Amino acid sequence: MADSIVDAIRRGAAELCDFVVDTRRDIHAHPELGNQETRTPRLIVDALSGLDLEIRQGVGGTGVMATLRGTRSGPTLALRADMDALPLQEDDPRPYRSCVPGVMHACGHDGHVAMLLGAAHLLHRLREQVNGNIKFLFQPAEETYGGASEMIADGCLSNEPKVDAVFGLHLEPDGDVGELRLRSGPTMASSDVVRIAVQGVGGHASEPHACVDPVPIAAQIITNLQTMVTRRFDARSPVVVTITYLQAGSAFNVIPPEVILAGTVRTVDPKVRAHVPQCITDVAEHTAGAFGAKAEVVYLHGSGVVVNDSAFTQFVTDTITRHRGSAAVRQIAAPIMGAEDFGLYLEQVPGTFAFLGARPSHQKAYPCHHPRFDIDETALPVGVEILTTVALEYLRDGNRQG
Repeated sequence: MADSIVDAIRRGAAELCDFVVDTRRDIHAHPELGNQETRTPRLIVDALSGLDLEIRQGVGGTGVMATLRGTRSGPTLALRADMDALPLQEDDPRPYRSCVPGVMHACGHDGHVAMLLGAAHLLHRLREQVNGNIKFLFQPAEETYGGASEMIADGCLSNEPKVDAVFGLHLEPDGDVGELRLRSGPTMASSDVVRIAVQGVGGHASEPHACVDPVPIAAQIITNLQTMVTRRFDARSPVVVTITYLQAGSAFNVIPPEVILAGTVRTVDPKVRAHVPQCITDVAEHTAGAFGAKAEVVYLHGSGVVVNDSAFTQFVTDTITRHRGSAAVRQIAAPIMGAEDFGLYLEQVPGTFAFLGARPSHQKAYPCHHPRFDIDETALPVGVEILTTVALEYLRDGNRQG
């Protein structure tokens, strides 16, 4: 890439900084839950108005897809941002805090949308350098699952022009500002949901011998599940089983007839993932049976493992190292046990999901899904620069190879 183009990207990203920051704050102040996004898609369409893009609304429900066709033929790259918020009450006095009770952007999706809008504007300015096409995917319902699958089912990858590769960024509140973190292969875990109903016999709390108390049985199941993880699965292939929900009884002196447990299961190996449901069922049923109770297990598969394509990941690493320096890129040593439905795109086309450091300097770095989550907004124009650089370099190289 010519030095003049590199300078144009950096200058353009800097010029778009106020637009990107203002957009992020606007979205942050007006968060919307998955599949309930109405204002955010309108904001996206308004922000893209005036650009020579093919805009399609209602993709996968409430998503938006905008296509930029370059001046020369070539491959098609998709750039994706998720746009939904979390059912969480914000605990921060910032002037642009959420004005929607119980809903908050606590995972950076507001910043993801803002960065992708900035990249769309910048790539439109540089469209003479675009050898192919770029699809900007603004996806709903990442947090609740279904968003990526619905977008894919609605043709975001397969409709003309067909997508050849996909790239996405996620803001990282504990990473150095502007540092790109990524890895080849399994990068983020699958995320499944398990629900266990422990059924006993209720009665008076003073006579547990006359009952089958499901409360200590449920507690034993929770303990046995942790033993299952450490003794039935290879420690070199991580498995996380976390029970986060327990509902039992309604009075201090009544043994309830039933206890409900629920939680999340995370894996990074598809074979291990396929084996977990039966293991959990065995533990729950046998533990309950040993005490004269019953256990019913419902297991729901959510998003799969995010597996980054090795060649595309190396391309992104080399590209950003060349344009921003070796200190701007860091390899992730081991898979992250958090989940993302971006993996569904990667099952269809090669690509990479990477993390952009955005540790705030004005406060402690709180993790994603925390009521005081925030980012350093100086990372946003860096994200615009990275998205734009990757797109132009990929299309240039892809066009040459094709």
